[in-house]
Amino acid sequence: MSKQQNSIIQWFDDRFPLLSTWREHLSEYYAPKNFNFWYYFGSLAVLVLVNQLITGIFLTMSYKPDASMAFASVEYIMRDVDYGWLIRYMHSTGASMFFVVVYLHMFRGMMYGSYRKPRELLWLIGMFIFFILMSLAFRGYILPWGQMSYWGAQVIVSMFGAIPYIGDTLSQMILGDFTLSDAALNRFFAYHVVTLPLLLLVLVFVHIVALHEVGSNNPDGIEIKSHLDPKTGTPADGIPFHPYYSVKDIFVVVAFLIVFCGIIFLLPNLAVISWSIIILSQLIRYKPQIISHLSGILRLIIRCLGR
Repeated sequence: MSKQQNSIIQWFDDRFPLLSTWREHLSEYYAPKNFNFWYYFGSLAVLVLVNQLITGIFLTMSYKPDASMAFASVEYIMRDVDYGWLIRYMHSTGASMFFVVVYLHMFRGMMYGSYRKPRELLWLIGMFIFFILMSLAFRGYILPWGQMSYWGAQVIVSMFGAIPYIGDTLSQMILGDFTLSDAALNRFFAYHVVTLPLLLLVLVFVHIVALHEVGSNNPDGIEIKSHLDPKTGTPADGIPFHPYYSVKDIFVVVAFLIVFCGIIFLLPNLAVISWSIIILSQLIRYKPQIISHLSGILRLIIRCLGR
């Protein structure tokens, strides 16, 4: 690199900590040596998040949040907008893949005890991210304003209406009206496009900062920050994230994109999350028994993993 390029980078770095951020969070961020397959899903979640943000911006350019025009605008995107069908399928498939990746990421955290000290706050932030994702998915599912959207909204809003004392008031606050109408669609659109994505980005940033503060967990449970090399002061049981893990992530990303593109071009409607509405409707129908059984199973799994 020439002296002129070095001087430009140095001038920029003096005014914005670009290089120091790169070193702190990538090139000189030490991760455990024994990461395995389960640790790739955090990086894949970031990839899918970027896909959702970019495709969502393009979909917003042609979508109309109006009860009388919403469904027609979706048909317009699919039929008349250049590559609109591709953008919409990328967004809908990305929504389903987002949950697949996040569920596997959460499973890895439970399996290796990432909820234990000193990572309790990291786990709680991840749970908030998961709740925001569910809220985003629900509101995004309503936006096409078809039959599945309408009745899916009825099912989920009725869950809030079942809460004692405050259920009816809470349902009206969510809908902005007494029934599903244009006011509810506009409210869901504002939450889905502006409020929740901003909150999600903030939580993801805080999640990554908290992760790099306490360090990543590993299958053996070794805290690499407690065993430093006396000569270099770096973790003896760790290696720099870049290039060792960043290069491996590239191969995983390529494999993920092959599956992702296969679903988009061959089975695009496979990723539509209509089955989730069926599950939620059954939960409402038998919620006391099912929820008690699920909570018991979850407590048993966490207790077994904690041994």
